[in-house]
Amino acid sequence: MAESFGAAPERYDRTRPRYPDALIHRIAAGSPRPLDVLDVGTGTGIAARQFSAAGHRVLGVEVDDRMATWARRGGLAVETAAFETWDPAGRTFDAVVSGQTWHWIDPAAGPAKAAEALRPGGRLAVFWNAALPSPEVAEAFATVYDRLLPGSLAARQWTSGPAPYEPLCARAADGIRGSGAFDAPERWNVEWERTYTRDEWLDQLPTSGAHTGLPPEVRERVLEGVGAAVDGLGGAFTLRYAAVAVTAHRT
Repeated sequence: MAESFGAAPERYDRTRPRYPDALIHRIAAGSPRPLDVLDVGTGTGIAARQFSAAGHRVLGVEVDDRMATWARRGGLAVETAAFETWDPAGRTFDAVVSGQTWHWIDPAAGPAKAAEALRPGGRLAVFWNAALPSPEVAEAFATVYDRLLPGSLAARQWTSGPAPYEPLCARAADGIRGSGAFDAPERWNVEWERTYTRDEWLDQLPTSGAHTGLPPEVRERVLEGVGAAVDGLGGAFTLRYAAVAVTAHRT
């Protein structure tokens, strides 16, 4: 699944949700100057561009060269490497961040590498967008997935809210504590929302991990069913998100 996201970097970059500005600003809060930010698993550069737009200097590290190439086209500095074996070459940063990717990083080697790259007092912040659908939206989508993909990750996400992200956050916090290089990790939740039209939702759906590996004929049936569900919701719907973060300072 981790290798599937680079198959369509243009669509991924165009359709994947951004992160709330409040989260970006909170990560940088307290800094009297622009930050030097290392973005781990930068992908096509979604989070990196948000930090750059806020005035910070950003370097990305990305294991998939297809994604890294797309990010470079947008003007970002990106080095292609697995983060666990990436060489900082003596460079240090004020913040190491990772949006929607830290669960692909080794839970012990990742924090150790982040500590190596961080200046004393620097912040490690790893975060995900967790969907918080209304009961009406959750029921409409769950009905489709229960019929076409019963028991699948895609089906579970419409009945469990942010619960799937709890193990990811716990695993990240355990890894940070186990490294011995950080103070006690904190948990942040920043809620936001976005309204999707039918076409916008169907455009981004194939980029999610629960759909990238589906056989084409199955994916088409899913898209048809989900499209009909959105039509039943009036052709558009508003989806609430929680940007869930685990963060700690290097001691």
